Amino acid sequence: MTADPLAPLLALADIAPAVERARERFDQALGHRALRRHGGQVAAEVSLRSAVASAALEGYANDREAVRSGTVTEPVVQGALRVASALPGLSELWPKAPRQALAKLHVLAARDVVTEAELGRPVADPVVAARLDGLAGLVAGGTKVSPLVLAAVVHGELLNLRPFAGPSGVVARGAARLVLLSSGFDPRGLLAVDVGHHEREPEYVGSAGAFATGTPDGLRSWLRHYMAAVEVGADQLTVIGDEVLAAS
Repeated sequence: MTADPLAPLLALADIAPAVERARERFDQALGHRALRRHGGQVAAEVSLRSAVASAALEGYANDREAVRSGTVTEPVVQGALRVASALPGLSELWPKAPRQALAKLHVLAARDVVTEAELGRPVADPVVAARLDGLAGLVAGGTKVSPLVLAAVVHGELLNLRPFAGPSGVVARGAARLVLLSSGFDPRGLLAVDVGHHEREPEYVGSAGAFATGTPDGLRSWLRHYMAAVEVGADQLTVIGDEVLAAS
C-alpha cells in the first residue's frame, strides 16, 4: 500500500494538536442556535466577509458595508465575491476534476483583470503543470489526512505556484475553501477562514513564504498559521450568529 504523502505533516511538532484544536473550535461554533433558523443568512454573511477578506489580502481592502451596498465595483473585489458565491456549486466538481474547478475559479476571479485568452488557463510552465497535477492527485483521493491539512496544503501550494495570471491568491483561497466544503468538513460554507488569514495578515504572508521553502520548519510555520486562522474563522461564525440573532 502506498504511503499517504501528507501523513508526515502530522508528525511535525505541535501540528496534530493544532489541527485537533481547530476542529474542536469549529465544532463548538456549529452549535450556535442562529444556525437552526437563520443558517442561510449566516452562510451569506460568512461568504461576504470571506470575499472582502480575500480581496484585501490581494491588496484591495474595502469597507465591508461599502461592498455589501454594491458601491465597490473594483474588479478584484467583484471577482472575490463571484468566487465566494460559486463555491457551493463547485463542491461536487472539485474532487472529481480539480483542474477544471481551478480553471472555473480563475475565470470568476480574474474577469476584467486579465485578458480573455488568459482566463482559466494556467501559465505555460512545465514545472507548474507537474505541481498542479500532483495537487490534483491529492484532491482526487490521494490522501486521507484531515481536510484541514489538505486545505492548508492546497492553499499554500497555489499561493507558491501562482499558476494563473492576475489575482491567483483569490483562486488559492477559494480552492482551500472548496476542500472544506467538498469533504463534508464545512458543507454549508460557514467557516470564515479567510477572515482569519486577513486578521493575521503579517503571519499569513510570512508563513506562506516559509511554506514555499519546502523545509519542515517552513511547512510547520504555515500549518500552524492555517490552524490559527481556522480558529479565528470559527470565532467569526459565533460573532455572525450573535449579530443575526440580535437583529431578528
